[in-house]
Formats: sequence, C-alpha cells, structure tokens
Amino acid sequence: MRKIEFFDTSLRDGEQTPGVSFCISEKVTIAKQLEKWGISVIEAGFPAASPDSFEAVKQIADSLNDTAVTALARCVISDIDKAVEAVKGAKYPQIHVFIATSPIHMKYKLKISPEEVLKNIDKCVKYARERVEVVEFSPEDATRTELNFLLEAVQTAVDAGATYINIPDTVGYTTPEEYGKIFKFLIDNTKSEREIIFSPHCHDDLGMAVANSLAAIKAGAGRVEGTVNGIGERAGNAALEEIAVALHIRKDFYQAQSPLKLSETAATAELISQFSGIAIPKNKAIVGANAFAHESVIHQDGVLKNAETYEIITPELVGIKHNSLPLGKLSGRHAFSEKLTELNIAYDDESLAILFEKFKKLADKKKEITDADIHALFTGETVKNLAGFILDNVQIDGHKALVQLKNQE
Repeated sequence: MRKIEFFDTSLRDGEQTPGVSFCISEKVTIAKQLEKWGISVIEAGFPAASPDSFEAVKQIADSLNDTAVTALARCVISDIDKAVEAVKGAKYPQIHVFIATSPIHMKYKLKISPEEVLKNIDKCVKYARERVEVVEFSPEDATRTELNFLLEAVQTAVDAGATYINIPDTVGYTTPEEYGKIFKFLIDNTKSEREIIFSPHCHDDLGMAVANSLAAIKAGAGRVEGTVNGIGERAGNAALEEIAVALHIRKDFYQAQSPLKLSETAATAELISQFSGIAIPKNKAIVGANAFAHESVIHQDGVLKNAETYEIITPELVGIKHNSLPLGKLSGRHAFSEKLTELNIAYDDESLAILFEKFKKLADKKKEITDADIHALFTGETVKNLAGFILDNVQIDGHKALVQLKNQE
C-alpha cells in the first residue's frame, strides 16, 4: 500500500485567510504540533514577503527534528536566495518554486510570453537545485492551463532538477474526474530517469478541494498539500484531516495511507482554531462538535445498539474521547433512558413513561436539554425561564461595560 506524503501549508497558504495572522511564537508552536501529528513537510512561509516571514521560517527550520521544512519562492532569484537562507538550518530543507502558466495569468499578471515562462522555470529551478537537494515546482493556475503547455512546463522543471511537481488548482476550478485525468496525463508523459512525485494543491471555491485531492491520489499522486481545518484564502484549502481519515477509512478503495498519527488530529485542529481565531464549524467533518453527535431517535437507538450502524469513524481514532447523544425533540425513549442511567436516576417502566412525556414537552420549547433539566424533571422542580435571557442594551465606556439583561419570562 502506497504511503502518501502530507505537505502542510497552514503557516503559509493558511495564513492568507482574511483576518488571520500568526505571530512567530505561534508558528513555531503550530509547527511542533504538526511534527507530532506526523506531517511529512511543512511549508513554513514565504521568506521574501517580510522580515517576520523570513524569521518565522528560520526559527521553524531550526526547531524541528523529523519533519522537512520548505519555503515558498517565486521564480525570482532574490526570492530563492531568501528561501535558501531561511531553511538552511533545517534537518531536511526544501524549496518550493512557482510561476503561473495559465493564459490569463501570463497575459494579465506576468505580462510575458509562454516562452519566457519556460525560460524562467529552467533558470530558477536549476538555481534552486544547485543550493538545496529537494526542489518542488508549481505551475500556478495549472487547472486552467492548456494541457500540452502544462506538460511542457512540468518537463522543463523536471529537466532542470525538480523532484516534486505540484499541480495547483489555484482558484478551485477543476472537478475530481478532470483533475484525475490531468494527473494521469502528466504522470504518463513526463520523462525522467529519477522518481518524480506529483502532488495536488486544491482550493475549495466550488466545494471540491478534498474530493479533487483524493482523485489526484487515486490517479497516482504521491504527496498531497493542504491545511488544517481547510483554512486559506477565499473558501480555503483542502482539509488535510479529512483527506487523512478518508484514506484510512477507505483504504480498500484508495490503496494508500497517510503518515499521520490520527489520534493527534483533534488536538491539532483545536490549536489551529485557537491561534487563527476561526472557530471550527459544528458540522465540520472529522473534528466538528457534531461529527460524532446523534440526535435523531433512529440514529440514537442504532448507535446505542451498535455504534457502527451510524458511525464509520470512531471518535477515538481522531483523538475525541467519545461520541455524544444530545437530547432534543427528536430523541427517543432509548436515548432518554440511557441518560437517566448515566445520571444515576432510578426509574421503572411507569416512572420512565411519565418522565419521558415531560421531557418531550420540554424538548418542544428548548433546542437542547441539559443534565440540569433532566434532574429538574425527576425532582419535580419547575424549569424556569425556558427562553433564557436576551441582550437588551450594552453601553461601553473605556474598559467598563454596563450590560442590562432583561429576564424573558
């Protein structure tokens, strides 16, 4: 079974998320957690972008023991010099060089001819390869690049010394079937006497970043790029935790596996969420609060009898202690009785029927029933103020805030 390398760009592409900015100490902390998670290579930043970016890459390169560190550089000699200098302390230094190859990028952004693009690829990949052993090349906006020219760009980079070829879906334009065909075409037609590893880098503009990445792996890609929690500019990047778990659960189909220690997944996701300030959506696959929660009466009954009826992933696999059965208006008698047992509330068939009827009435008024509510039903206490509180008025004066709450009874 093939082992797929995992390339994390949370600290580079992920930091391009609007409103997100990691300080250097946060980047080093994240990098160490990514290493603990088992990431193969960390794209630590774009050293030419700013002094802080350079220093962050340098400190990360100096801090890691097992994970390769790469730095991004345009096909510009000064960019490459900065990148090489930043990663020189890494145990396994790499350089990632890119230039756009799509007609719209060449015409309107670069304002150079295809021939000039190929010359730049040859010159800059050679220059980088003379300074580090491992060079990755990316033809930016590859999925909107004419296929024969894309092959020409890739072949030029390979001939110049690139070991890794990344095929970025820069604007989230492609589809799984189309992307898989691009990889198959390039893998079948790129000529080299040494092993060349191809990788996808997908954005989620059409909601297909993970599906596209998996299609590339199925078509022969040996490395996959993405971010934790799918953070990134616009709609974000492919979420690495989703790809890793998909490979694990569907290894029968993909015949490939990740190097990740999946039990560190939840901790890694929480760290990125904390430092980025972006909450993990409750319905987020793998690490969302609802990923292992079951409220429907049919689902709860099935899970209580055998978790595999509605869970293809165990919560423990990704570092979550257990699933949850939140009580609400869709919950059934089986889940309710399990909650009573969990709370050490004694009951018989008659009292269970009475309590369950009270519970269903309460559940029609509250979105989610708490343990305190269940205790109140059992003891006969009235659950007051079912609607809770609403914020009526806020006045802020300097560092003091006067908050007036209006009890809605």
